[in-house]
Amino acid sequence: MTVDDSVLTALLEESRQASARDVPVLVDTAARRLGLHHTRLYVSDVQETLLIALPQPADTEQDAELPIDSSLGGLAYRTEEVRLSRDGTTAWVPMTDGIERVGVMRATASGFTPGALRACRGLAGLATLLVVSKGTYSDLLVERARTRRMSIQAELLWAFLPPRTVGTARITSSAVLEPAYDIGGDAFDHSFTDGVLHLTLLDAMGHDLASGGASAVGLAACRSTRRAGGSLTDIATAIDRTLNQWMPQRLMTAVFGHLDSADGEFTWVNCGHPPPLLIREGRVVPRALERHPQLPLGFGFHSGAPPTLHRARLQPGDRVLLYSDGVTEARSRDGELFGEQRLTDTVIRSTASGDTAPEALRRLLQDLLHHQDQRLHDDATILLTEWHP
Repeated sequence: MTVDDSVLTALLEESRQASARDVPVLVDTAARRLGLHHTRLYVSDVQETLLIALPQPADTEQDAELPIDSSLGGLAYRTEEVRLSRDGTTAWVPMTDGIERVGVMRATASGFTPGALRACRGLAGLATLLVVSKGTYSDLLVERARTRRMSIQAELLWAFLPPRTVGTARITSSAVLEPAYDIGGDAFDHSFTDGVLHLTLLDAMGHDLASGGASAVGLAACRSTRRAGGSLTDIATAIDRTLNQWMPQRLMTAVFGHLDSADGEFTWVNCGHPPPLLIREGRVVPRALERHPQLPLGFGFHSGAPPTLHRARLQPGDRVLLYSDGVTEARSRDGELFGEQRLTDTVIRSTASGDTAPEALRRLLQDLLHHQDQRLHDDATILLTEWHP
């Protein structure tokens, strides 16, 4: 066992009975054992505009918040690459859980050799696992990632949502939603089972607590049916029946999809939702995934007539874009719609410049918020999936 391994092993052992507040201190202690001077952990806020430092006894409030778009730490977060200060004494190391961006670790030292950078990456990786695991039962880490209070319906929905980004060597799926602190009826889901990526995007009618409850019920019915071996049409039928029985008059549009990581077959069901968009070789393939519309969920209609299952075969590098109508129908002060063209152009330009899917969607949301003067009047949810075998 190398010295680095023994230090990381000791950190893991010491963290077993530690609280969330102890994690930054334990990581800093391990860093000193590795020959570093100091570390500080930063997590992204909910809207991915700031990196916010986790509390540490010896630290002041100086640099407690860093803008993601205009700081070296933010550059490490955006590009998911280690960044060094000009004098070579500070390293900003991305903290990722799988491929989900969590934050960055700032490390200081007299200098950074290749071995020291490897140790930093290992330490940042373990620190990420500790932050994520402790965050499941600690309000400290959740509160640190927020800049203001959440509405009740937003709190309800965020409790149901999966990580914003999931992926394997073959498929990446990333999602964003706004207004993050006041989300009403939109929700998303993505998960892997036996090499197949499941996708869900829901848009419940309204923008209130009942809308958030309807989306939460929709996600629960979706997962219950999926985990019991149900098909996409079974999922749509289960949600339709559940809403009609327990939340009458509460309608919902939705898209449910499966993407096979082996052969790129995309199957989907669309219940009253904007059709998915297919992006191939830097352009949108016109009407590639547009099919005859089906009724929304909540009428009870699909219990007797399940929605149609559609199929398409993707090519390597293809991206499928799902979105709610709050994206394209967002209006500027002078009444100009954000529109589908602006939506796809922004994604295409961003990915063409080398941005990852999570970063492309982060930038897209910034453009959308700027278009509507930083205040959305409807929920906006976007889910971008890429097949890269």
